[in-house]
Amino acid sequence: MPLDFGLNAGLVEELHARWTENPAAVDASWRAYFERNGSSPAAVAAPSPAPTPAAPRTLAAPAPPQTGLRTAAPELPAAFAVSAVGAPTGSAPVPTVADAARARSLYMQAIGPGRVHQLVTAYRFVGHLGAHLDPLGEHPPLPRELDHRTYGFIDEDLDIPYRTVDLPGPEVRSLRAILDHLQETYCRSIGVEVRHIEDTDERRWLQERMEGCHNRLTLGREQQIRLLTKLSDAENLEQFIHKSYSPGTKRFSLEGAESLIPLLDTIIERGAEHGVDEIVFGMAHRGRINVIVNILETSLRDIFYAFEDKDAERFLGRGDVKYHLGYSTDRLTSSGHKVHLTLTFNPSHLEFACPVVEGRVRAKQERFGDTERRRIVPLLIHGDAAFVGQGVVAETLNLGGLGGYRTGGTIHVIVNNQVGFTTDPEDSRSTRYASDLILMLRAPVFHVNGEDPEAVAQVALLAVEYRQRFGKDVLIDLYCYRRHGHNEGDEPRFTQPRMYALIDKKPTVRAMYVRRLVELGQVSAETAEDIGVRRRAALAEALSLAKKHGSCPAPDWMGGVWTGYRGGPEKNTPDVETAVPRERLLALAASLATLPEGFQAHPKIRALLEQRHQRVRKGELFDWGTAETLAYASLLAEGTPIRLSGQDVCRGTFSHRHAVVWDMATGATHAPLATVTATPKNGDVRARFECVNSPLSEAGVLGFECGYAMDFPEALVIWEAQFGDFLNAAQVIVDQFLTSSEDKWQRLCGMVLYLPHGYEGQGPEHSSARVERFVQNTAEDNIQVCNLTTPAQLFHALRRQVLRRWRKPLVIFTPKSLLRASAAEQGPKPMSTLDELATGRFRRVLGDERDPRGVKKVLLCSGKVYYDLARARDAGGRDDIAVVRLEQLYPLDDELPAALAAYAPGTPVWWVQEEPWNYGAWYYVRANLPEALGDRLPLRGCVARERSASPATGSHASHRLEQERLVAEALAK
Repeated sequence: MPLDFGLNAGLVEELHARWTENPAAVDASWRAYFERNGSSPAAVAAPSPAPTPAAPRTLAAPAPPQTGLRTAAPELPAAFAVSAVGAPTGSAPVPTVADAARARSLYMQAIGPGRVHQLVTAYRFVGHLGAHLDPLGEHPPLPRELDHRTYGFIDEDLDIPYRTVDLPGPEVRSLRAILDHLQETYCRSIGVEVRHIEDTDERRWLQERMEGCHNRLTLGREQQIRLLTKLSDAENLEQFIHKSYSPGTKRFSLEGAESLIPLLDTIIERGAEHGVDEIVFGMAHRGRINVIVNILETSLRDIFYAFEDKDAERFLGRGDVKYHLGYSTDRLTSSGHKVHLTLTFNPSHLEFACPVVEGRVRAKQERFGDTERRRIVPLLIHGDAAFVGQGVVAETLNLGGLGGYRTGGTIHVIVNNQVGFTTDPEDSRSTRYASDLILMLRAPVFHVNGEDPEAVAQVALLAVEYRQRFGKDVLIDLYCYRRHGHNEGDEPRFTQPRMYALIDKKPTVRAMYVRRLVELGQVSAETAEDIGVRRRAALAEALSLAKKHGSCPAPDWMGGVWTGYRGGPEKNTPDVETAVPRERLLALAASLATLPEGFQAHPKIRALLEQRHQRVRKGELFDWGTAETLAYASLLAEGTPIRLSGQDVCRGTFSHRHAVVWDMATGATHAPLATVTATPKNGDVRARFECVNSPLSEAGVLGFECGYAMDFPEALVIWEAQFGDFLNAAQVIVDQFLTSSEDKWQRLCGMVLYLPHGYEGQGPEHSSARVERFVQNTAEDNIQVCNLTTPAQLFHALRRQVLRRWRKPLVIFTPKSLLRASAAEQGPKPMSTLDELATGRFRRVLGDERDPRGVKKVLLCSGKVYYDLARARDAGGRDDIAVVRLEQLYPLDDELPAALAAYAPGTPVWWVQEEPWNYGAWYYVRANLPEALGDRLPLRGCVARERSASPATGSHASHRLEQERLVAEALAK
């Protein structure tokens, strides 16, 4: 007979079968129930649900997610509903109270295990909704999903024993004991989100690790003293600085979140025990000074000297604020392991250091052969508003699972101040938690109350062990608060008066922990105070030394992997030989045309590879793709690792590269350059070619490659934009890292940017890589900016970038239509020959080969427009016009004056560019060329498109007309 008893229908059907055979075989209450309902009992009505308790306190509390749990219990036989005087209700024969209790006990013991299993599952999945996470709020009531009454239990059932399914501990326990276990594990100071994790092994491991100890860390006195010491260090530093300097002195205090220091300390200590040799940190400014001092153990004297800021001459035009600086050190853990700690420099663009850190870690892992990615670990510290608010976080998270960018899992920590500057969470995110973005990675999330240092230490251990075991991301959401405003001079009570009314009454985290330890008898108040006294004395001594003697000697930033490389001005950098012998180039060209036996490449690709080989072998003109490939092959053969990444780089946006070839039958891939063998330059580096198609991301991927190049100076690291226009989505990385990191942080980077650029009628978003932005950023020889016109120039520029020991970013505006040049074209051709690679060098300026004595005017240009000018000039028989190419826009040197020296004094020079007047290099040229040219040749002006708010027209017909007029005007001038 069908019954609406859900999970427990089998029991009821069994009792009904006994009653049908012999009514006396079942309890009197069941007899009455079956007699009343017959063989087809009516559908059981569900009782009204209990009122839903309030949601847990968060400043942004959208409705809790649906759990899918059954929320209504079936009606029980009448005997189970006992009235206030002990008589059962209903029309059935009246059993005694003892009969009712016995019957209910029998019933609940039968159906209870299923209900208990539902209850346990609910705690595991949504227990975090009932956890006490907010140090500014009360412990929230249990949500309905965690109320035992939701599953048909009543309070009288709490002492009935049940099997606990897979809950660690005794197999049979009372419901009360089971609930105590679950609430201790999931609803105390730690809230855990694991429901979204699909891998059952991961979920089971986490359950066992948490439930086996009730998610509580058992610490001995020595460990508790260490926690207290770290809290004391954090608090004392902030309070000492606050008292020693004016209230408006910015330091972005950690007060209210001091538990971050013992959290990081625990991660380092436990990580070392699990095979971690190095941790690379990335974090914004909040608490950064505290981390530098109390985790990386930098010199206090240097910190105070930065606060004193007495040497105005020292940092004129350079340097950075103290809460952006990085640091590296070796730290010896309590277990005797040495762990190298690196804090990456960070701009105020908060989260943009995240992909840079990931790139640095990947480079370190590959350098040191950490193929399992367990020895070197990235650790990113986020703000709650920034984590959910800045898109680069999502871009970085997405990289974590991709083969070309994987680092074996990142440990994320959100310092959750529950406010972003002056903005409340309900105004800054649409999610319950600040951490919800990471759920897309199926990563576990540990929310923890920052006022419970031992709970903080527990989640730190879980995070490290999970990352090392499963090689995936993990996040700790450290709920805390900000004792001051956004900075120490800011007044937060203007916008968060109620929050700060609570904060003003709060004792410090350290004070609360001391009180707890004293109550437990673990330490005395005197012992706790002595810890603080010693630390304050050390701070006072360091401040005194800083005032009297200044800072310690500056560290050597060019040590380690950067030994032998240099930055600074280019003028002291010796030139290098970039030509490669013909025989070697011929051999490389032949090997690159060879495919594996049986490999079924696309017929056009097979023909292309063979055509490249034959053109090189015969000494014929070849294209950009051939020269690029030979540059890579020659460097690989000499032991230089190469990494090329970006959108569609394996084939190339314009189908010119084909660095990776696909088998038409199997889909297998083959990279001809990966077959080039070489002897590494040193024992740590294996020359290899890595070509990585990136996700549709600019900021995240460019940041990653920037970080990779910062830790791999001997490699050629290239990022290619799909179109140069799209770089604007990564402008922060360019401005804050690539062009200024040496000036701000004394950090070098030798990566290369390929930015397809040129006006060809493809519209305002597919024409300009914004040359003007790069040349405006140039100063102090910080970057190299090139707009090349021949394949040989690219060959020599790439080799020069690696072979010189001078490391600066190289920006190359690469062609588009010129990639498909044909030797049959009339006039100058964007093609080169083997001789130019075997005997030539990189030339910053390409002069005009015509007789200078007849030249009446010089057109100076850069990039593709040269071919339009030269072809029109030749077609018009204008022998009086010279067209000179500025191949390297920055740094300028003596090559330009030398190239123009043959022209008669007074010969006018005109700058010609495809871009509108207000775009391109014109403003830069006008500011810098007069000095380079001297008084001999006057710079008369610029020929360009009309000023425009948009880089280019969207009409191909209009583009052609504009180009024709531009060329005609240049020749007519």
